[in-house]
Amino acid sequence: MRNEFDFAPLYRSSIGFDRVFNLLNNAQRLQAVDAWPPYDIVKTSEDAYRIQMAVAGFAGADLDITQERNVLIVTGQKSEEKDVDYLHRGIAGRAFERRFELADHVRVETASLTNGLLSIDLKREIPEAMKPRKIAIGDGSQPQTTQLQIDADKQQVA
Repeated sequence: MRNEFDFAPLYRSSIGFDRVFNLLNNAQRLQAVDAWPPYDIVKTSEDAYRIQMAVAGFAGADLDITQERNVLIVTGQKSEEKDVDYLHRGIAGRAFERRFELADHVRVETASLTNGLLSIDLKREIPEAMKPRKIAIGDGSQPQTTQLQIDADKQQVA
């Protein structure tokens, strides 16, 4: 049983959130979720994240990480071993593609592969123009010519 939410009431009081509502609608429509390879998403600080994927048996050359706009795509394609006669094959080596939707201004910092664990560090960097700023209120007789101050510069550590 699947519940669909109607986001129409939110459109009346929200401006510029169309992409967020589309992401929520698309997430509801996802049918089959492949659970391989297993992964964790960790928030390491206020604006930093880490994706850790268990990719045992894959080498760095078998993995590809691509960031396209707001999507991070991790793919794995293991090269075939020739002249190997397996008696039992229990380590999964099938190809995979895992997609992660990224928020605006999130970018990949580094990626590393250690002991079969792929770690991808991400950081959110909000441009200065997007940070909160204080707007001076004038009397309306002359256009504002003063510079806008960014609140983050004025905040003091308590």
